[in-house]
Amino acid sequence: MIDRKKTTWLRTISQERPLLLPAAHDALSARLIEQAGFKAYVIGGFPLLAARHALPDIGLAGFGEMQAGVKDITAASSLPVLVDADDGYGDVKNVIRTVQNYEAMGVEALFIEDQLSPKRCGHLDGKEIVPEKVMTEKLRAAAEAKNNPDTFIMARTDSRAVYGLDDALHRAEAYLNAGADGIFIEAPQSIKELEIIGAAFDVPQMANMLENGRTPILSPRELGEIGFAMVAYPVSLIFRIVQTMQSALTDLKEEKLNLEGEGVNFDEFKEMIGINTWSKLEERFSSKN
Repeated sequence: MIDRKKTTWLRTISQERPLLLPAAHDALSARLIEQAGFKAYVIGGFPLLAARHALPDIGLAGFGEMQAGVKDITAASSLPVLVDADDGYGDVKNVIRTVQNYEAMGVEALFIEDQLSPKRCGHLDGKEIVPEKVMTEKLRAAAEAKNNPDTFIMARTDSRAVYGLDDALHRAEAYLNAGADGIFIEAPQSIKELEIIGAAFDVPQMANMLENGRTPILSPRELGEIGFAMVAYPVSLIFRIVQTMQSALTDLKEEKLNLEGEGVNFDEFKEMIGINTWSKLEERFSSKN
């Protein structure tokens, strides 16, 4: 088990090139990511809203709702985590509160985006972008708000879809100058664009591999070779889980009661959720002893 108090995001990045970041949408998925041997994970707004509220990622939830979900998820895993902080949930004072609250929860890294509220998933149409000055002010506020100098602030720009790649690269440079520690240019639309982005900055950058999204899917090795330090998989778990649940429900509806052998068994599941650990604690402190 990782001691998160002794782990920084930059140290985590250095352990693996690129660092693979499956997205946890609930506490159980975070636990399974850790048990599978990953070094870290990401909590994205799209899967979290879908799993917790059955809502699309179009600005329907505020900081309080998102923070509650993040709190539940991070409590289930000792791994370092990167959290989607949307647009900071308001102006500079909201950004300061967001950064400091997530820091207090033990979050090692977060990213803030330059979309105009209400924001939406980066691979959806209809995005609008705030003026560059608005975002740089937020990033300066975020950098100064950190109580822990090791907290990693990544700037996300969605400008590629709105103003083009050149503007996205220009904004990324401005965001670094404003105090961002890393860059996330969302939704590049070709391998060539990925290569340009990967070579553009000498700071940790993240690629976002979203199934059926706008960005070509490359292997981790390929993305690492062209300059990306992190690779996020925001929907890989939740998409497969939804399909599995749909199949199980169809079987039940059609009275195909092949209930055994189609999933993990009861003993395996009990181990995943830590029942043996809790049973030992119960036995240790029980008045029966």
